[in-house]
Amino acid sequence: MNLQRRHFLALAGASVALPGAPAFAETYPSRPIEWVVPYPPGGGTDVVARTLAEVMGKKLGQPMVINNRPGAATKIGAEYVARSKADGYVLLSADTATLAANPHLYGKLGYDAGKDFAPIGLTVRFPMILVVNPSIPAHNLTEFLAWARQQKGASYATPGAGSPHHLATELFAEQAHVTVTHVPYRGAAPAVQDVVGNQVPFMFVDTASGQSFIASGKLRAIGVASSKRVAGFESVPTLDEQGLKGFEAYAWQGLVLPAGTPAEIVQRLNAAMVEAMDSAPVKARLQSLGLEAITSSPQKMGEYATAERAKWGRVIRTAGIKAD
Repeated sequence: MNLQRRHFLALAGASVALPGAPAFAETYPSRPIEWVVPYPPGGGTDVVARTLAEVMGKKLGQPMVINNRPGAATKIGAEYVARSKADGYVLLSADTATLAANPHLYGKLGYDAGKDFAPIGLTVRFPMILVVNPSIPAHNLTEFLAWARQQKGASYATPGAGSPHHLATELFAEQAHVTVTHVPYRGAAPAVQDVVGNQVPFMFVDTASGQSFIASGKLRAIGVASSKRVAGFESVPTLDEQGLKGFEAYAWQGLVLPAGTPAEIVQRLNAAMVEAMDSAPVKARLQSLGLEAITSSPQKMGEYATAERAKWGRVIRTAGIKAD
């Protein structure tokens, strides 16, 4: 018997499960894991996924291969994963759009955000910052609201209808009692560029997209939409501390698997994710992107997604936002 055949038979014998043992009792993972990113390469979600996948793969002993499936506000990637085999070898970067906004924005959705996925855990969130072009005569929330009310429908930019930036601004307008006019773009980059160029006077920008422009003075930060000041933006007060009590808005992400994935596999992936998030290289990379790490248990992610779905669903219905 040649060496190659003996090696194959040895592997085959080793993979036989003991009587009564569950199918997933074999060493998991035993082959590469497919990580679906529902956005194009190079964007914030893709960078976070690749940063985590490199470290998690080493901890799991198998490579995690990124598969970019962009389009339709994450629906294409989400539907693909929802229909995949629940064996732990296909997972998804799921975000605010996937799990909170899409169920309310689309009349028909090819997946059920509450039933078709098994959460692994939250990863990061992008706090939103209210920013203006420096020509706007406002340096704090009080001055901004005075200016906005004078405009009677000031225009604001977003990366698109139903984006976290759009929903944050609608919630802000509701709570601050101001009238604003939506100007949607196809992505964060062109939206930010037009605020920098003063084609549109203001927007809510996520920390990753706005960081360099705020630091260079091309955008003026009015307030952060979080419960406390954000690392890297310590000089920017929260909107809450400026009087808009309880106002919070984030773009957030987490990892999910197809529903029905064995709990042991979910826990194995959660442990690898938490360990990776706590590693020095990942911490440094996330901080450089202006991201806030928010690791959690699978249960906590499920609860968070449910609460966000209810919160933004009300905003979407009140504002009459539709993406169809």
